Amino acid sequence: MRRPLKRELVFQLLETSRQLRSYVDQRARENGTTRAQWSVLARLRRAEGLNQATLAEMLELQPISLTRLIDRLESQELVERRLDPQDRRARLLHLTSAGRKLVDDLDALRAEIAGDVLDSIDETSLSTTLATLASVRDRLRHGVPERAEARPAARRVPAGSAL
Repeated sequence: MRRPLKRELVFQLLETSRQLRSYVDQRARENGTTRAQWSVLARLRRAEGLNQATLAEMLELQPISLTRLIDRLESQELVERRLDPQDRRARLLHLTSAGRKLVDDLDALRAEIAGDVLDSIDETSLSTTLATLASVRDRLRHGVPERAEARPAARRVPAGSAL
């Protein structure tokens, strides 16, 4: 039985994302960090001086989860909290020199992971895939238009069912 292409693409995106996250988790652990910590360090490198609430929103994390991550990174002397000159109650997040070095070193790992996963795929396929993913993200970012017919109430999908 052949699945409709659009439904199959959604399924494959979800499954590939899950497998890629697992692979990156494993490779991050081999390098003494976690994918979550790596994400925090990389985001801070791009935008140092964020407060925790803003960073949590950017990373789509619950503030309490981010607080634990920051506590861990701070105890490892990779991140520091500094007083906000505009609000003495607030703290802003900055990389330490060790944190900056680690995230810079992880760039080589990111390149290695990309090579491991994508080396056998030609440039044309990669370009097409990137354009398709950009279109999907754009539709999701701007809201998928409602279908003409009223959407049925959410129905329960049996466990183990694929899209």
